Amino acid sequence: MSSSHHTTNTALPTQTATVAKPLVRLLAIVYDGMLILAMLFLVGAVLAVIGTLLFLDVGTTSQQAQKLPLWYQNMIMTPSFVLTLIGFYGIFWRKSGQTLGMQTWRLKTVNAHGELLSWRQSCVRILAACLLPALCSVVGLLIHGSKLAVLVAAFLGFLFNFLFCLFNRRGLAVHDMLSDTLTLKVPKIAHQTLWQSLKRRKK
Repeated sequence: MSSSHHTTNTALPTQTATVAKPLVRLLAIVYDGMLILAMLFLVGAVLAVIGTLLFLDVGTTSQQAQKLPLWYQNMIMTPSFVLTLIGFYGIFWRKSGQTLGMQTWRLKTVNAHGELLSWRQSCVRILAACLLPALCSVVGLLIHGSKLAVLVAAFLGFLFNFLFCLFNRRGLAVHDMLSDTLTLKVPKIAHQTLWQSLKRRKK
C-alpha cells in the first residue's frame, strides 16, 4: 500500500507524495475542528429543541427545567453527531480527498489504490478513527466515573491514533491501518484546491 506504487483517479502524481506526518495532520484537524464544532453545535441545538418540544413539559422558571431523556441523548443525538462527521468528511473526501483544513496543509486522503474514497470507505475510516477514543472513554468511565475523566481518556485515545504514526514503519495512524486508507502530503506543484477539483470533474 506504499504511496509510491499508486495513482489516483484525479491524476495525482503520488510517486512524489509521501505519507503525512502526525503533526501536520493534527494541525489540519484543528483547522477543520472549528467548522465541525459549529456544525455539531447547530445539530445539537436543533435536536435539543425538538426533544424539548416532544418530551418535556417546559416550565417558566429554571427550577422547572428538565433534562432530555437519556435514551434520546444516546439513541438520537449521539448518532446524529456521528452522521454529521461522516457527512462532513465524506463529502470532501469523495469530491477531492481534502477537507478545507487539509487543503491548507496540502494533505490528501486516498484508499489503498491511491483513489478517492467511496462513501463506504469514508464511513469505515471515520468509525475507525472514533474506535480508540470511544474505548478509552469507556475505560475512563470505569476507572473514575466522571465526565472529565471520560473526556480526558477520549482525547488521549484520539492523540494516540496519530502518535502511533511515529512507531509505525510506514507512518500510518491506527485508523489508517483499520480502514486501509492513508493521508498523503501532496507536493505543491501537484496540489489543487477543492474548487479546482470540482471544475475538473465538470469537464
